[in-house]
Amino acid sequence: DSPKRVMIAVNKANHTHDIIAKTGVFNISCLTTDTSFNTFKHWGFQSGRDVDKTAGANIAYSSNGVAYIADTANAFISGKVTQTVEYETHTVFFADVTEAAVLSAVPSVTYAYYQNNIKPKPSPAAEKKVGWVCRVCGYVHEGEKLPADIICPLCKHGAEEFERL
Repeated sequence: DSPKRVMIAVNKANHTHDIIAKTGVFNISCLTTDTSFNTFKHWGFQSGRDVDKTAGANIAYSSNGVAYIADTANAFISGKVTQTVEYETHTVFFADVTEAAVLSAVPSVTYAYYQNNIKPKPSPAAEKKVGWVCRVCGYVHEGEKLPADIICPLCKHGAEEFERL
């Protein structure tokens, strides 16, 4: 297209949505594969409502005045919003590209790279216990069989109140 256009969908609950709606400009930055996890954590996992994301970083500004991290960005695209389309949870912003630059020869982080190399891995599932649990208080009796004459040591109920884990 001429002019070049870009489109992004932004969750309405995100602070970025509020900023784009208010200012009518945004940047899309592509971080490099050698960007530290702390940078992702600081810029991606915290809201700009709660923390000054630019503190301590080497910040540059696009022609629209929007900040990006100069040291770890592979490239960025800056846009001026020309149209919005509202959906239930998201707004789609259409914008004319006002500036675009490749900043580094280091490869960009793709979604697959992020999933495989950066995103924190979930903790391994706990080992499943074999046993019985008291429905009244939650006491766990380990073992394959529940003794018929068991009395829960916590709530003093009998075997009829236990169920298999």
